[in-house]
Amino acid sequence: MTFSNVFKPAVIATAIASVVSINAIADDKADDIEHLSIFGHTNSVNDIPGSAHHLNKEALERFNYTDIMRTLTSVPGVYVLEEDGYGLRPNVGMRGTGQNRSEKVTIMEDGVLAAPAAYSAPSAYYFPTSGRMESVEVLKGTSSAMYGPRTTGGVINMLSRQIPEEELAGRLALQAGEDGFGKVHGYVGGSGEQVSSVVEVFHYQADGFKDINHSDADTGFKKNDVLAKLKVNSDSTAKYYQELELKVKYADESSDETYMGLTQTDFEVNPYTRYSASQKDNMSTEHKQLQLNHSIDLSERFSLGTTAYYNDFKRNWYKTSKVNGMSLSSGGIDAAAAFDADSSVGDLSVDVKANNRAYLAQGVQSTLFADLNEHQLKFGVRYHEDEMDRYQWVDTYNIDQNYDMTLATAGTPGTDSNRIDSASAIALFIHDQYTVNDFIINAGLRYEDMTIERHDWGKSDPSRDATPSHKKNDTDVWLPSLAVTYKVNQDLVLLGGVQKGFAPPAPGNDSAESEESVNYELGLRFNKESVNAEAIAFYSDYSNMHGNCTASQGCDDDNIGNQYNAGEVDVKGFELKAGYSADLGDVAMPIDLTYTYTSTEFKNAFSSNLDTWGDVVVGDELPYVPENQFQLTVGLEGDNWRGDVLVRYLGEMRVAAGQGSYTADDIDSRTVVDFSAHYDIAKNQQVTFNIDNLLDEEYVTTKTHGSIMVGKPRTMTVGYRYDF
Repeated sequence: MTFSNVFKPAVIATAIASVVSINAIADDKADDIEHLSIFGHTNSVNDIPGSAHHLNKEALERFNYTDIMRTLTSVPGVYVLEEDGYGLRPNVGMRGTGQNRSEKVTIMEDGVLAAPAAYSAPSAYYFPTSGRMESVEVLKGTSSAMYGPRTTGGVINMLSRQIPEEELAGRLALQAGEDGFGKVHGYVGGSGEQVSSVVEVFHYQADGFKDINHSDADTGFKKNDVLAKLKVNSDSTAKYYQELELKVKYADESSDETYMGLTQTDFEVNPYTRYSASQKDNMSTEHKQLQLNHSIDLSERFSLGTTAYYNDFKRNWYKTSKVNGMSLSSGGIDAAAAFDADSSVGDLSVDVKANNRAYLAQGVQSTLFADLNEHQLKFGVRYHEDEMDRYQWVDTYNIDQNYDMTLATAGTPGTDSNRIDSASAIALFIHDQYTVNDFIINAGLRYEDMTIERHDWGKSDPSRDATPSHKKNDTDVWLPSLAVTYKVNQDLVLLGGVQKGFAPPAPGNDSAESEESVNYELGLRFNKESVNAEAIAFYSDYSNMHGNCTASQGCDDDNIGNQYNAGEVDVKGFELKAGYSADLGDVAMPIDLTYTYTSTEFKNAFSSNLDTWGDVVVGDELPYVPENQFQLTVGLEGDNWRGDVLVRYLGEMRVAAGQGSYTADDIDSRTVVDFSAHYDIAKNQQVTFNIDNLLDEEYVTTKTHGSIMVGKPRTMTVGYRYDF
C-alpha cells in the first residue's frame, strides 16, 4: 500500500513531539470529541432527523453488559443474532439489512471505522470491546449518510473512555459469576494545565456454558483490552485554540469457539453440549490501534477536526470444517453426532482449518464545522486503505474410540486459501442543517470513489512466487439525502426524510454489483416532563440487494467470498420507543418500551449458493429478520439503590428465504428476562447483582451449518465498584 509509511510509529512520535514543543497546552475550551462523535456536545438527539439514540454511561451501567448485542436491543430498528452467548462475534443489522457479522452496518469507535477492512472484507471477526465504552451512539435514516461506506441501515459509534476532567480520577470494578465468568476493569487519569491522560485496562473471561462430549477441553474465552490516551492543548488565550490527542490501544483474545452446533435430537437431550470433534476449535486474535486526533478553532464560527488512524488486526480461527470428508452442513454434523453416541463404528476423520488472516486499515479524515447562524455546515473528506490477507491451511485429525484427537496430517500454510483482498477509497461529504422558524432542514451529499481488488495465488503456490490472478472493481457513487423536522410545539416534533442507500460490491467477483436503495422515513418525536416517545415508519426500496457468502453463514469453502445479487427487495416497518418515569414518593419507577415491526419481500426470483437465500421465488421473506421484536424495562430507584427487570421478546425467524407458515426448520419465538440490582454502600462504592436469562429459557439462536446453536442459560454475577 502506498500510504503505510505515514503511520510508522516513529513518524507519529516525531509529529507529536513537534506539536507539543510548539504549543505546550491545556484547557477545555474546545469540544475535543466534536469530530469523533455523531451528536457532538451541541446537538440534541431530539433535533436529529430520523431515529437517533444515545446510550450514555448511566444507561450502559444499568445492566453492566459486556455483550454489545444485549446493549443494542434497547434501540428500535436494530436486530441482533446471537452466536457464542457472550457477544464475542456480534451480528448486528438495522432496518432489514441482515445481521451477518454486522457487514451491512457502519461500525465506528471514536468516529473511525472499526471493521479491520471495512471496504474489502466488512464481515470480519473483530468488534470493539463494548464493556469498556463510555457511551454508544446509534443513528439510522437520512443523517447516517455522512458515515459511509454503508448508508442503508445506519451507524453505530462507540465512544471510548474520555480523559477525566479532574486532576486525578479513576475506577476499579470487579465482577465474578457462574461458568467461571470474571471481569476486571480499571482506569486512572486526569487533566492538568497543559497535559491530560488516561490509562484503561479491561479483562474478562469465562469457562463457557457448554461441555464437550467425552472431553475436558475448554469452551470459554479470555480477552484483554488496554487503552491509553495522551492529550495536549493550547492556552485558552491562544489565537487558534488547538488540541492534539494520541490514542493507543492493544487487545488480544483466546476463545474456544466453534461453528459446530447440535442436531435437533441432541439439542432436546442437552442443549449445552458440543461434539468431541470440536475439541481443538480456538480463535486467537491480536489488535493494535493508533489514532491521532487534532482539533483547531479557526475562529468563532469555524473549527476543524482531523484524525489519522492505523488498525492492525490478526486472527486465526482454528476450527472444524469437515467430518469424514463432509462439510458441517452436508453431513458432517450428523457424522460427529453418530460418533459421539457410539465410537465403535471406527475412527473419525476431522479436518480442522486454520482460518488465518491478517487485516490492515489506515487513513486520514477531516471535518470542517461552520456556524453560519441559520446554517450549520459540515464538510468532510476521508482517504482510506484496507486489506485482508488470507493465508490458510487444513490439518487432519483422527479421533479414536476413546475420543482422543491426534494429528494425522499437518497442512502447509497457504494451501487452503491464499489471497489478498484490498481497497482504497476517497470519500467526500457536505451536510447543511438549515433552521428557518420551526423547520430544520437537513440536506446532505456524499461521494465515494473506491477501488476494490483481489490478488489470488490459489492453493498450489504458498510461497506466492507466481503471478496471481487479479480481479478489480472500480466504483463511484453519489449519495444524496434530505430530511425535515417541524416543531409543532415545545413538546412535539414531526420528522421525515429520504436518502440513497449504498453498500460496496465484494472483491473477487467481476459480476458483483453495488447494493443500492432509496430509503424513506416518517415519524414524530414527543417529549414532555417525564414522558418521551418516538414513532417512525421506514421503507427501504432496494434496486439491488446483495448477499456475501461467508463461513459464518455455512457457505462451502469454494463459495466463500462470492456475492449474489438479489435485485429488487422491499423492506418496510415501524419503530416505537417510549419512556415514562413514575414518581412514587420516595421511589421512582422508570419504564422503557422498545418495539420494531419489519416486513420484507424479494421482488425477483433467482438462485444462489448462499445458504440462507438458496432458490428464491417472488414474495419470499428475508431470513433471520424477525417480524416482531419487543423489549420492556421496568425499574425501581431509591436514594442509594436501584433494581431493573428487562423483558426481551424476539419473534419467529426464517432460517432461509421463504413465505407462508413457519416450519419446524425455522427458529421459534422466545422471551428472555434479565435482572439487575445496584446498591451504594458508600458515596463512591457500589455492589451489583445481575442475572442474565432469569427464567433459564432454552432457546435456539441460529441454525447455520445444518445444526443448532443455543443461547446462554441463566447466569448470575456479583460485582463491586470503587470510584475515586
